[in-house]
Amino acid sequence: MAAPGKLRGLYAITDSELLAGGKLLPYVEAALAGGARLLQYRDKSTDEARRLREAEALRTLCENHGAELIINDDAELAARLGVGLHLGQEDGSLAAARALLGRQAIIGGTCHAQLALAEQAAGEGASYVAFGRFFNSLTKPGAPAATLDLLETAKARVALPIVAIGGVDLHNAAPLIERGASMIAVIHALFAADSAAEVERRARAFSALFESN
Repeated sequence: MAAPGKLRGLYAITDSELLAGGKLLPYVEAALAGGARLLQYRDKSTDEARRLREAEALRTLCENHGAELIINDDAELAARLGVGLHLGQEDGSLAAARALLGRQAIIGGTCHAQLALAEQAAGEGASYVAFGRFFNSLTKPGAPAATLDLLETAKARVALPIVAIGGVDLHNAAPLIERGASMIAVIHALFAADSAAEVERRARAFSALFESN
């Protein structure tokens, strides 16, 4: 299992549209330089060769910056690269993924706004649980809303790091951390930027929120 420090801080998630046109690697490297601890490669395309190539490059970047790479919804790719995995509720069994990837792999599960799903994920061997959306989200506009009270309850009842996702930005992230989020997962508020330098600045600002909590 990853060291506890790896599962606290900024959790950057890629977006294939935001990071098109050659932005993926420089923008991700900027996020890692700014302190992102986990990076989730999220690409729903069917171009397996490109996905493997990009994931290999991202793994190298993460290794260089002491961060962890997580693959979204592709246990076989995660196993091939020896990296972590994130599963949504429709993406297959956490227990099966744990059996495939072994005891050391970071495996996270989407729990929407339901404590019962988090407790189930913990029982199936998850490394962390993700709740969301907390705010209006461009990526998942229809997802059920989670609350700060849910975070506090989950922290008391689920002995795993908690990820908060969904519309998180620099203006609303602090209360999530204060109420129990070990990690904040960010897509647009990090990567919808005009330059890699701006991505790094934002990543540093997000990471600084954890230093005061």
